[in-house]
Amino acid sequence: MNVEEKDAFRRAVYDVVRDIPRGRATTYGAIARAIGYPSHSRLVGRMMAGCEAFAPNIPAHRVVNSAGCLSGKRAFGVADEMQQRLASEGVEVENDRIKHWREVFWNPLDEINL
Repeated sequence: MNVEEKDAFRRAVYDVVRDIPRGRATTYGAIARAIGYPSHSRLVGRMMAGCEAFAPNIPAHRVVNSAGCLSGKRAFGVADEMQQRLASEGVEVENDRIKHWREVFWNPLDEINL
């Protein structure tokens, strides 16, 4: 992926993440599929880890792994920051995993027109 493609990828990822409603969460893989790169979930994760530098208003705390686990929590600097942000939106987390994951999961392919 060249620099222009990577920038376009980053913008597409951030556009999807901005659309995640409060109190809901999605996965790196769901975002990758929604923007047409189904095998790039790890790159989505890297974009989320670095979004504070590029786009500090992106709700990266709403993006987790496919099991609903807070796998990116280290990117927030403070150990429980990701969990606190989710809790402030009514999302219950126990042992670094979102409770009632099926109800909280937001699938961008079902919810937005890209």
